[in-house]
Amino acid sequence: MSVNPADGAVLGVLYGTDAMRAAVGERALLSRMLDVEAALARAEARLGIVPEAAAQAITAAARFEMLDLPALAVSTRNTGYPVVGLVRQLSAAAGEDAGRWTHWGATTQDVVDSATVLMIRDALALIEPALERLCDALLARAQQHRGTVMAGRTHLQHALPVTFGYKCAVWASPLLTMRERLAQLKPRVLRVQFGGAVGTLASLGDRGTAVMAELARELNLNEPDLPWHVSHDGFAELVSWCGLLCGALSKFATDFMLLMQTEVAEVAEPHAPGRGGSSTMPQKRNPIACEYVLAQARGVHALVPQMLAAMAHDHERGTGPWQAEPLALPQALLLTHGALDQALTVAEGMTVDAARMRRNLDSTGGLIVAEAVMMGLAPVLGRGAAHDAVHHACDVALEEGIPLAAALARDSAVTDRLDADAIARLTDPSNYLGSTGVFIDRVLRRRA
Repeated sequence: MSVNPADGAVLGVLYGTDAMRAAVGERALLSRMLDVEAALARAEARLGIVPEAAAQAITAAARFEMLDLPALAVSTRNTGYPVVGLVRQLSAAAGEDAGRWTHWGATTQDVVDSATVLMIRDALALIEPALERLCDALLARAQQHRGTVMAGRTHLQHALPVTFGYKCAVWASPLLTMRERLAQLKPRVLRVQFGGAVGTLASLGDRGTAVMAELARELNLNEPDLPWHVSHDGFAELVSWCGLLCGALSKFATDFMLLMQTEVAEVAEPHAPGRGGSSTMPQKRNPIACEYVLAQARGVHALVPQMLAAMAHDHERGTGPWQAEPLALPQALLLTHGALDQALTVAEGMTVDAARMRRNLDSTGGLIVAEAVMMGLAPVLGRGAAHDAVHHACDVALEEGIPLAAALARDSAVTDRLDADAIARLTDPSNYLGSTGVFIDRVLRRRA
């Protein structure tokens, strides 16, 4: 019955992860709703609002296995929410005496929102360690290949030399920033929601804020300044963060795919028999993990506007925006974790061909360091004249298919000021890496 391939028995292996499906699927949400109901009963029992025996009975009954799902579906279709039917079944399972204390002072959205927050906490417990591993893997490569010189490319053309370690640091740096952003947003997202019918907790009299505080402690969530049932900026911020993270993963995957092209072949995804193969071309080793990083990232990016649009809650209970969130939020978390999982496969198992990097770097005969020669001549010729001299030498090298150093050696304006050793130094790419080592170290220190 699955419509979205991310939830299918076959195609689901390509999108998301089973761990995240278990954390944010329908069973998880219903289970967390029961957890909220049980926690509310215990919190109110400690405050003397609900009998202790009732809280114990409600807690014992609040198990997913207790639910009659077909009956709950019928109730949900009728009322538009699962909470009414869930509370009815929980009350019956707790027994007549205890059941009348179920859901005391709460409203539907309190249960759904708080359950969603608990579900998000479980999801982040999966995403955070995956992000940590990815940062560690890329930074280990940055350290390992800090001196592996390769062609830096702009507009897909050779530009100036860089190192593969620097490239890995460039991939890692925004991911470290995502860790920082996540730490900053968690207090704004992991908050209890408890406000009653319109957010005033009027049904609990002067005990409302005490119950909110006790419920927050029971669920180990932050207590907000006031109920946020019509201010879902926290959920929107979370999905926006997922979009930013997937954007950073997309940069990594795009670069890696380009470096895997046959004509470049400087890196490769980890290989296993049949992985990334073709039904007709036995030689193919396609960048399959990178492709699914990009596919899932685009899925998340399509969901961000949906969550932003859902912020327009009207008055004290939204008529539509709230109901649109479940279509986006769990799926965004699922696809984000799936993109991370695929990126980890690449980062931890990549093959780096340093020899091919060097051959590609040398393929233009030193043209990639034309700027270095120009900057070496500029102090004695002036920048404009130096640019013209090197530009002419580049034209000669391209036209005749000779190294840049050979073309420079023909120009007396150059040889009058630079001997052969100086030209050799200036045309060695490893001597024109600028501050790559400094930048790699800065990124490594951020991780430490």
